[in-house]
Amino acid sequence: MAKSGRKASFTSLDKHRKRLAEQPMRVQFAVDPNRFKRYSASAGDLLLDYSKNRIDEDAMAALFDLARAAGVEERRTQMCEGEHINITEDRAVMHMALRYQGNLPVPVDGADVMPAIREVLARIESFSNDVRNGTIRGHTGEQFTDIVNIGIGGSDLGPAMVTLALEPYTRADLRAHYVSNVDGAHIHDILKRLDPKRTMFIVASKTFTTDETMTNAGSARKWLADALGDAAVNDHFAAVSTNIEACQKFGIKQERIFGFWDWVGGRYSVWSAIGLPIAIAVGYDNFAAFLKGADAMDQHFLSTPLEKNLPVIMAVLGVWYRNVWGFSTHAVLPYDQRLSRFAAYLQQQDMESNGKSVTLTGKPVGWSTGPIVWGEPGTNGQHAFYQLIHQGTDVIPCDFLIAARPHEHLPPHHDKLVANVLAQSEALMLGKTEEEVIAELKAQGMDKAQIKALTPHKVFPGNRPSNTLFYPQLTPEMLGSLVALYEHKVFVQGVIWNVNSYDQWGVELGKQLAKALLPKVEGKADAEGHDASTQGLLAYYRDHKA
Repeated sequence: MAKSGRKASFTSLDKHRKRLAEQPMRVQFAVDPNRFKRYSASAGDLLLDYSKNRIDEDAMAALFDLARAAGVEERRTQMCEGEHINITEDRAVMHMALRYQGNLPVPVDGADVMPAIREVLARIESFSNDVRNGTIRGHTGEQFTDIVNIGIGGSDLGPAMVTLALEPYTRADLRAHYVSNVDGAHIHDILKRLDPKRTMFIVASKTFTTDETMTNAGSARKWLADALGDAAVNDHFAAVSTNIEACQKFGIKQERIFGFWDWVGGRYSVWSAIGLPIAIAVGYDNFAAFLKGADAMDQHFLSTPLEKNLPVIMAVLGVWYRNVWGFSTHAVLPYDQRLSRFAAYLQQQDMESNGKSVTLTGKPVGWSTGPIVWGEPGTNGQHAFYQLIHQGTDVIPCDFLIAARPHEHLPPHHDKLVANVLAQSEALMLGKTEEEVIAELKAQGMDKAQIKALTPHKVFPGNRPSNTLFYPQLTPEMLGSLVALYEHKVFVQGVIWNVNSYDQWGVELGKQLAKALLPKVEGKADAEGHDASTQGLLAYYRDHKA
């Protein structure tokens, strides 16, 4: 679809927006008792209720037509066949191969990648089992009790989020920690509670040159060597990298170096050897189940008609709100404390993928692209930012996530959690009219003056959209499906917006400038050549550094 065609498509959808602006959702529910059935879909045991959106059949049909016209189905095939859809880096995009459960070959650049993937998975299984059962021990013969993953971005957010989400599957005597920030406080505050004799480090950096990661790795190495001697490094470090020579120079044995491939983007790498700390923390069988759940969502995405395809439905609704209604943010609100890092993980997955302002041909886009993604777990968020969602001037589409069964038997906690999430989506949809507020205040015995003064503050506009994702329990398999669901949503939106969802040049400029500024921050060079603000800030830092 040409640029002019996309812009025309977004414009043509405006007629549906104008029509639906006159049909609040509470009215649509009142006149259609089958609305939930009409606007819900499933993938296995995962239910998506999207009935609380500003849609009807004509609007949804137009959105699916847009997806087809943009070439979503064709682009999906190109990705699966290993075409280099990451055009700026001339790479295939094949993270689905990492969790593929079938027996067919998966070709990339003419070679089947599945034997190499299975070989790495087998090594992960063997290594994680040996760490967990004590076959692999520290330099002094102690069994490991703490695993510290050192990475950043995709080498940190994915495994950190998954390990926390799968806490019920971890062991009390084997803890996983994640260090990412180059701020020394991060590694300091983790290491101060650990015993060097019982601590293993995993350095996750494809090139083994990522500045933040290698700075933290160097501090970890010194901490360990200071306590146990330099010879202990071999026994306490592993790496996820393709730079074998640099890993060995650091002091890591070759058999403890796990590689992955350039067709795996960092924010899509949790399924690869980047998931090694997950396998150690929850056991390889649970890591394998995580992969299996993702593959189940892959198969749903690849084979289900667009009208019943969960990632496609969520993607076109996102485009509908971003490009037709002008809503710029999207909240992800899991009612599960263990998914407290899920929104942060999705921020990278979505905003680094589709936060682009040029098309695949390098021309400026003529429409808005990726939304601002944010969120926190319920019910905490209800006592923080839900005020803005309910009564603020901006409309914020939301995704609610909730399990039918908790892992804990602590009645009445979960029933209250479910009541809250259902109440929030209902409240956002219904709102509260002026008439309802007045009736409520009258029933409380207030006089006319009190009612007149208070009523405007208690009116809720309602008609605020949300999706609800309901699933039986947050198991490793279900978590894999949820992560893959959002991956495919991002892919579909990238196709519709005609951007490359698989590069991230936007992170480079700051890195380049930081490298150039470091000698000046250290006082090894003067601050000339920078703008007045940067020079002033450098001067302040130098004055107060001591």
